[in-house]
Amino acid sequence: MTVPPADRTTADPGLTPPQGCPHAATGVGGVTRLHGPAAETDPMGLYEKLRAAHGPVAPVLLDGDVRAWLVLGYHENRDVASRSTQFSRDPRTWHGWNSGEIDATTSPLVPMIGWRPDCVCADGEEHQRLRGAVTAGLNQFDQRGIRRHITRFAHQLVDGFCERGNAELVGQFTEHLPMLVLTHLLGMPDEYGPKLVHAARDLFKGTETSLASNAYVLETLEQLVTTKRALPGQDVASVLMAHPAGLTDEEVQHHLRLILLAGYETTANLMSNVLRMVVTDPRFRGSLAGGQMTLPEAVEQVLWDEPPLMVCPGRWATGDTSLGGQEIKAGDMLLLGLAAGNVDQAVRPDPSTRVHHNRAHLSFSAGAHECPGQDIGRVIADTGIDILLTRLPDISLAVPEEELSWRSSTWSRHLTALPVRFAPRAPAGHDVPAPLPAPPPPSSGVQIAPPWPLPEPGSTPGAGNRTTWRARLRRLLRRG
Repeated sequence: MTVPPADRTTADPGLTPPQGCPHAATGVGGVTRLHGPAAETDPMGLYEKLRAAHGPVAPVLLDGDVRAWLVLGYHENRDVASRSTQFSRDPRTWHGWNSGEIDATTSPLVPMIGWRPDCVCADGEEHQRLRGAVTAGLNQFDQRGIRRHITRFAHQLVDGFCERGNAELVGQFTEHLPMLVLTHLLGMPDEYGPKLVHAARDLFKGTETSLASNAYVLETLEQLVTTKRALPGQDVASVLMAHPAGLTDEEVQHHLRLILLAGYETTANLMSNVLRMVVTDPRFRGSLAGGQMTLPEAVEQVLWDEPPLMVCPGRWATGDTSLGGQEIKAGDMLLLGLAAGNVDQAVRPDPSTRVHHNRAHLSFSAGAHECPGQDIGRVIADTGIDILLTRLPDISLAVPEEELSWRSSTWSRHLTALPVRFAPRAPAGHDVPAPLPAPPPPSSGVQIAPPWPLPEPGSTPGAGNRTTWRARLRRLLRRG
């Protein structure tokens, strides 16, 4: 990988920490780090500094000073995402595995850039084979059926805090609704949601425990695959297994991981960003309340302005090439800068201008690898936010806006909390829809017990506390 001259660094003269300092904004050769305090404090500002210094493609360093190119330009992002023969999705192409640049057994980057037997890490015919199975698994649910379950979970979550007159929407609503819906669609019990929320967040933060969190998710999904092989149902896991593409158990497991993690992270962040706009921007809220902007249009606006995944890993050059004025070498790693591309002046000369009815943003990537589950994410966000605002129309921010904070990683920017207040209300007590009927038992007539619980440290999630608030609510409803 070609490192540009040090005089093109974005660091201010006299403010650069000693070379090798882990807190420095730049590393070897003056290349900007895409991690650490500078990147976490103002990632969008960092992207603009990189754009000013290097143009639409900039050299950066990932955790452990791993080298990569960050694609900042809108057209350059689409170009990389659309040319799989030049920019492969298979990370085994990367020269870093053999150069000693990364320790694959300990690096927190591995869950994000390592090879897996899924469609994200494949190109060409293999990608089409695997993606076809994923698309079939997701398309079995029509939007009406999905909304039915989103509605059920959203009302349950709101019922959990509506009597108090205050709530913290990230921890009590936006983080949990997508996971509840996704675990249900995949075929897992609702009780798995809370632990998977924690594991998913930790994995995306890229901390030293990311590898353990990734292993936990995979073990959980391995149990799911074992269960569904014995007793299939009407869920994504069962469709993946039965698809003509003939996925192995390992391939099914990794595609479930892909759907769960990608769908959860993007949808949770999207919901948090939309609700933050509702409670902090009077014009945004006024446009919604006055009918000048529908909720789906509001969601698209936020997808342009604050993509739930800011940087997408990764692409690997299959040969030497030029991109955005930079010389890319065979085996170099490229990162799609989704957030930076969305505000590129080449397509948005004035970012303050509202973008109506326009889905040309990069928030779900582009090309053959564009997110196949994006419409499910949209319907979770649209339906969940609509129910919350209908139930609590007087919702308002409970702290000064300047007190809101974010947790940023290389990949995403996550609102840590959104405290709100509203007039206390009684729980709505909505009926809980009956689950879809299970398929007939095996022809032998023997009932096979699924191998739950979670293969996690210690015990089953909720062990010793089986009487969850959901179960208590159901009993109260039956008494009524």
